[in-house]
Formats: sequence, C-alpha cells, structure tokens
Amino acid sequence: MNPIKSAILGMALLAVADVYAGEQCCRQGGNLVIETIMARRSVRMYKDMPVERCKLQKIVECGINAPSGMNKQPWQVRVVDSREYIDGITGVFRKANPRMADDASFKNMFRNAPAVIFIASPADGSGQLDCGLLGENMILAAQSMGLGTCCLGGPVAFMNGNADAKPYVERLNLPEGYTLLYAIAVGYPDEKPEAKPRDAAKVQFVE
Repeated sequence: MNPIKSAILGMALLAVADVYAGEQCCRQGGNLVIETIMARRSVRMYKDMPVERCKLQKIVECGINAPSGMNKQPWQVRVVDSREYIDGITGVFRKANPRMADDASFKNMFRNAPAVIFIASPADGSGQLDCGLLGENMILAAQSMGLGTCCLGGPVAFMNGNADAKPYVERLNLPEGYTLLYAIAVGYPDEKPEAKPRDAAKVQFVE
C-alpha cells in the first residue's frame, strides 16, 4: 500500500477508536463503580438483622483509604454494633424527647439501623473535608455489598450537646481535641427509595 494512503488509513482508524472510546466512557452499563454511585440511596428503614463484622471491617477499610490533605488522615472512626450501646443512648434520647415513646416504629435514634459508624474530626474543623471523603467511601462500599446507609447529623448533635449522653460519647474513646462530626447508619435495607431529582443546572463547564 502507498505509504501516504497507509498513513491516512492509520489516522482514520485512530479517529474512529477515539470516538468509540468517548462513547464508551459515557455509557453507564458495565461500569460497576458508576452503577454503585447511581444506585445509592439514603435508607431510613432497616431489617432487624445484624451486619456481619467482616462487612463492617471492609467498609471502614475502604473508608480509611480515602484521600486526605498531606495524607494526615485526621479522622477517628468508631464502629458500634452493640445492641446495649445503641439501646442505651436511644434511651437517653427518648428521655429528652418524650413524644418518641409513643411512636411504635421508633426503635433507635439511628433510623433503627443495627450498626452505626461514628466519624470524629479535630475540633478546630481542619479535618472536615477529609472526613467527608472518608464517609462517602464507606457509603459506596456498603452499597456495593447490598447494605443500606444514611448519613446522620441529628443524633451526633444530640450526643455532643446532651449531658446525659456524655458517658456514651466517652465510651467512644476519642483522643483529646476530637469531636463527633457525623454518623452513618448501616444495615440491610427494608425499603427501596426512589431516586430524588438532581439539579444539573448547578453544574457548568467553563470554557
């Protein structure tokens, strides 16, 4: 074949390959990471069954492999699947919120989940961004295992601010200078929430 024709043919094949690759990268099917991200929902109803420790261990392992500024890893992570602990702190919450005593569906303050992962960060706020990355890793890892999660701020605010909850915070054995930032409820989902609308207009490409 003529060298010039050969070069033109080669360039054409490369162009076709680039177009094909571009199309492939935009397709969701077959990409397990993208499928996991798009399938994740906040779950607020859980089955009354424990989460295996091996799964919880893998979830937190994925969490601590999140990126952090200068690799400082400023987080402290505490995993609680003790029914005694969860029921105990829920009792404190009920005492402070008597109306919950009349709600038959209310079993614990963590959306009735059988396991909770607490995330703490330095009290000066320096590690909050990194702790957010940590949490998303754990949430997606749980999703990939067939588990549901819900990111919780209210229960942590209660634990940080209620004097009767202090013994339960102390049991988490956080280093001095750390404070609870948020918690993640973990369990086998007992609901299939629909996806909520997302506002794509908030994303813009800048030329």
